[in-house]
Amino acid sequence: MNGTGSLVGAVALVTGAGGEIGGAIAARFAREGACVIVGDVRLDAANEQAKTITEQGGRALAVKLDVSDSQSCAMSVATACETFGKLTILVNVAAAVTRDGTVETLDLEDWNKALAVNITGPFLMAKFAVPAIRAAGGGSIINIASQLGQIGVPRRAPYSTTKAALIHFTKCLAGDHARDGIRVNSLSPGAIDTARSLRRFASREEANKERGPSYLLGRTGSVEEVAAGALFLASDESSFMTGADLLIDGGYLAFKGGLSAKYAE
Repeated sequence: MNGTGSLVGAVALVTGAGGEIGGAIAARFAREGACVIVGDVRLDAANEQAKTITEQGGRALAVKLDVSDSQSCAMSVATACETFGKLTILVNVAAAVTRDGTVETLDLEDWNKALAVNITGPFLMAKFAVPAIRAAGGGSIINIASQLGQIGVPRRAPYSTTKAALIHFTKCLAGDHARDGIRVNSLSPGAIDTARSLRRFASREEANKERGPSYLLGRTGSVEEVAAGALFLASDESSFMTGADLLIDGGYLAFKGGLSAKYAE
C-alpha cells in the first residue's frame, strides 16, 4: 500500500462502499493506513472491495449494511468497534437515485426511498457512530452530498432535495458535536465519471463530450478526485474545518449556476 500514512491508527466506516465513489474512498483510506469497514447493501460488492483492499496490503472487512434500517446501522458500528477496537471516521456515501419526474408523475415510493437512504440513512449512521467516535477521543464524519444540493434541477426533486437537506444536517451535526471532538463536513461532487452518471448517455465518450463544456475545467471529475477530498476532510489536514461543504465540481456552480436534467448528476 502506497500512501503518506495520514490515517495510520484510524478506523473508518464507509457506507455505499461497494459502489465506485464509496469504493474509491475506502481504498484511499486504506492506502493511508486506516482500517476500513466496507459497508454496502450489496454484500457481494462489499466483499469484492474489501478483498481488493486486503490483497493490496490494507486492512478491511465487508459488512452488509442497509442505511435505512436502524438495526443494520447499529450493527455496522458495533462490528467496527469489535473488529478494530474503535471507530474514528464515518463516511456516508450510500445514496438512492430515483427515476426522473415531477410531483405529478413520481410516486410516493420514489420520494420516500430518497428520504430513507439519502437523509435518514446518514441520521441513523451518525446516531450510532457519534458515541463510538466520542469514546475514541474524537474524529470526523463526512457526508457525501452533491452540487445538486445547491441548485434546483428539473425532474430531480427527490434527489436534489435530500442532498440539500444533507448539507444542512451536516451543519447541525457539527454544532451539536464539536465539543465531543467530532468534526462534521459534507462533500459535494459535481458530475463524476461513474457507471451511474453514464446512464443518460450512449457511451463515456458522449457523456464527457456533452457535459465537459459545462465545467470550467472542461471535463467531468474522477472518483479518485472525490476520494482525495474525502481524505482531506478525514485527516488532520482539515483540522480547522467543521460544518463546511467542500464543493468538488470543476467550477460548475461558479460558472453556470444551473444545469439541465440531462446532464445532472
